[in-house]
Amino acid sequence: MYAWKSHFVVQSDYQHWANEVLFTALDYLQPDAIDSDQGLFFNSIHHTVDHMLLVSQLWLARLQGESLAVNFKCINNPDWRELKIALRRETRKLQTWLEAQSPEFFDTQIVFTGSDSKSRSMWVRDVLTHLFTHYAHHRGQISAVATRLGVPSPEMDFFYYRREMERLLSEMRQVAAPEASAPEAAV
Repeated sequence: MYAWKSHFVVQSDYQHWANEVLFTALDYLQPDAIDSDQGLFFNSIHHTVDHMLLVSQLWLARLQGESLAVNFKCINNPDWRELKIALRRETRKLQTWLEAQSPEFFDTQIVFTGSDSKSRSMWVRDVLTHLFTHYAHHRGQISAVATRLGVPSPEMDFFYYRREMERLLSEMRQVAAPEASAPEAAV
């Protein structure tokens, strides 16, 4: 049996990491570039990131059996700094919530009311795949705009995430190894 839970917990961690890489790149832009119309579906970088947050909140509510009214037509989080913090918190909240679910949960379906007001059902694993590819879709659009505006292209691929995690684990092992082999202090 495939370990969906482990897969999606790692994917949620990757989403957080990739958002951070993107935010680091966007920090090179002037605030007016973040808020100006850049030809994105949601016009600005700010509105697109706001949309990412709302979609995450909407799907988490649906996964929890709740409904959430959202308005994608306006920017719901007008302060850019606070919006970045809110998206960071939301991705970690989702990760923590997924970690608390039983492995069987990922093989269930949820029923929800779609944006067209129709009742729908989806497998949890399809919901999460949609959510995470939705993040990647919008990060890619934002990255292209930021690159066009002169920001170095952020390396947000999953491959780079795995490499970074392997590097961090290696560093942790190196730090722990000398501590484990150190003789006990004389009493």
